[in-house]
Amino acid sequence: MALRACGLIIFRRCLIPKVDNPAIEFLLLQASDGVHHWTPPKGHVESGENDLEAALRETQEEAGLEAGQLTIIEGFRRELNYVARGKPKTVIYWLAEVKDYDVEIRLSHEHQAYRWLGLEEACQLAQFKEMKAALQEGHQFLCSTAS
Repeated sequence: MALRACGLIIFRRCLIPKVDNPAIEFLLLQASDGVHHWTPPKGHVESGENDLEAALRETQEEAGLEAGQLTIIEGFRRELNYVARGKPKTVIYWLAEVKDYDVEIRLSHEHQAYRWLGLEEACQLAQFKEMKAALQEGHQFLCSTAS
């Protein structure tokens, strides 16, 4: 059976978008272990919690962002399936916008750095093609639903 994890693709909208400044920036965290890969906050579902509860808990643990500081974007949910450390893994992501552009990120011991990045830079750091696709789809979804 595949390992199951859930997370949030967290973003913020720049207040004054410019040609050289992306309107949407994604939050990526750099892992402290292994190859120090960059991903949104995510983690395994614990007994008794549903997928979205797990995503919110992991985001609070890994980035210090609580549910009340985020707005979950309706209509976007992506499931990634890949092999991690020789085992099949499923990760489900939702989109979430921070309510405060300048919100403080507080990393846990699991991560050593974070960055807010435009789509192109986020995709370069993400490395895994499934993660890049999820970021691109999230960006496209946000751009197509912008008011």
